Amino acid sequence: MLVLASIGVGIVSALAAIILKYFVHILHFIPEYFFGRSGNHLWYLVLPAAGILITVFVIRTFFNGKLEKGLGSILFSVVRRSGRVEKSKMYSHILTSGITVGFGGSAGLEAPIVITGSAIGSNIATRLGFGDKERVLLLACGAASGIAAVFNCPIAGVIFAIEVLLTDITIPLFIPLLISTATSIIVSKLLYRGQLFYLITNDWYYHAIPFYVLLGIICGLFSVYITRISLFIEEKLDTKREYYGKALAGGLLLGGLIFLFPPLFGEGYTTVSSLLQGSINDIVSNSLFASFRDNPLVLLLILFLIVLVKPIATALTLGSGGNGGIFAPSLFMGAMVGFGLATLVNLSGISTLHVNNFVAVGMAGIMAGVIHAPLTAIFLIAEITGGYVLFVPLMIVSAISYFISRYFEPYSIYTKKLAQKGYLFTGDKDSNVLRQILLDDLIETEFILLVITDKFEKLIEAFTKSSRNVFPVVDEENNFVGIILLEDVKELLFRPDLHENLSIEAFVSRNILSIELGENMETVMAKLENSSLWNIPVTRKGKYVGFVSRSNVLSFYRRILQKTSSLF
Repeated sequence: MLVLASIGVGIVSALAAIILKYFVHILHFIPEYFFGRSGNHLWYLVLPAAGILITVFVIRTFFNGKLEKGLGSILFSVVRRSGRVEKSKMYSHILTSGITVGFGGSAGLEAPIVITGSAIGSNIATRLGFGDKERVLLLACGAASGIAAVFNCPIAGVIFAIEVLLTDITIPLFIPLLISTATSIIVSKLLYRGQLFYLITNDWYYHAIPFYVLLGIICGLFSVYITRISLFIEEKLDTKREYYGKALAGGLLLGGLIFLFPPLFGEGYTTVSSLLQGSINDIVSNSLFASFRDNPLVLLLILFLIVLVKPIATALTLGSGGNGGIFAPSLFMGAMVGFGLATLVNLSGISTLHVNNFVAVGMAGIMAGVIHAPLTAIFLIAEITGGYVLFVPLMIVSAISYFISRYFEPYSIYTKKLAQKGYLFTGDKDSNVLRQILLDDLIETEFILLVITDKFEKLIEAFTKSSRNVFPVVDEENNFVGIILLEDVKELLFRPDLHENLSIEAFVSRNILSIELGENMETVMAKLENSSLWNIPVTRKGKYVGFVSRSNVLSFYRRILQKTSSLF
């Protein structure tokens, strides 16, 4: 049944990817019409803004203003929602990203395709009555099938699902993934004849190894720049709540950048194809810099500026209300970096390098650094460019770029926000289980609360009513003061002659270790392990909330461990 379901997921995910690609191609006729009819490329200033405004209108009108962008939402679904993805994501990202990119938004379609495929896999699993583990697997099948269909690369699709979405993989899990991606490739080849790049890369030579190492270093450092500038701009724009005003302002800024540098328009794959053919002149076509098309040094300077501006353009596209992803921009920037380095070396006479090889390998380098998925980058570029002969350079550049990027940015552009909130799977299975436990679910409130000004008789009364041996103590404003342990006062409980002269305050244990509401479970577990307390109080800004007990944590831990154990 699972195999049959994976075939269904592959078919539907491939159809979704094909629909999105055709939808964007149809929408591209709109800018082509305006450019061809008027011959005036001032339309670059208007059309991207129009696309973002339409996208915002669609989101606010048909999706209640809620549309989670980027793969972070899918990763969150895997970590916290047992792979459950909203039904609306099976079509919302096709519609909104198609409009954004179709009108020239500087973003890619791959993340929306992955989200769509994941939603398809998740909802098919739910419809067929599968459990949580099978749902997560079919979600990954949908993501892998989407990548495979759009790039015509089944191996890269499977590896992407394993590297990015599935943290605990066993050999039998490969079977549904392989069947799903193989199915999507068949459907894609039957219905969609498009191919991103047509290239048989050249053989590489040992004398080029130092330059591949240099390319890996550049890609790694530039990946850090992409991650930081993209997230910075998006965070700044996220704080703005004037949705249409933000869309208009961001769209016009984006249009200005595209007017100066036309290669920023859309996904940018046309420019990548030109670079793979060794042509740099196209980057100044229809721009203010067209007169410099025969000056290689000026062209390299413009290329460098485009690389610096591209992540800004993508962040403006997404942050101002458009929809899309960083996948295609990463390939675009990687191609530019590889082309620029190889061309500069050739012009200097230091060595003679195959430019198209460096274009292909540069794409892998930036992708590995930005999304922290080096294996996906290696196999994706090898499959889509026919560059199987470049496996060693791909490995060198991707590995160096990944390690440098990871050194400065421990999390990828997809996972950084999730990591900051503690919602992220890692290779540490213990941490993965803990991150699926919510502190709110662990809080116990059936403790009798005492006020520090109460008389000792209140403690006697609490003792007769409570099955607990610990009593939280607060002041008149519910600020947590400390606890009273039954063992500290039990000798006095049966000395009624002393009760009248005793107060609760005298027996309060202060400076007790506590947990602040919002702390992640790894911190909570560390506090439990490093203390002798069986129950630790929980506070919210100093106010008493309840207790977390060791037994409750262990109970939840075992329950989730059983639920997330291997499928086979």
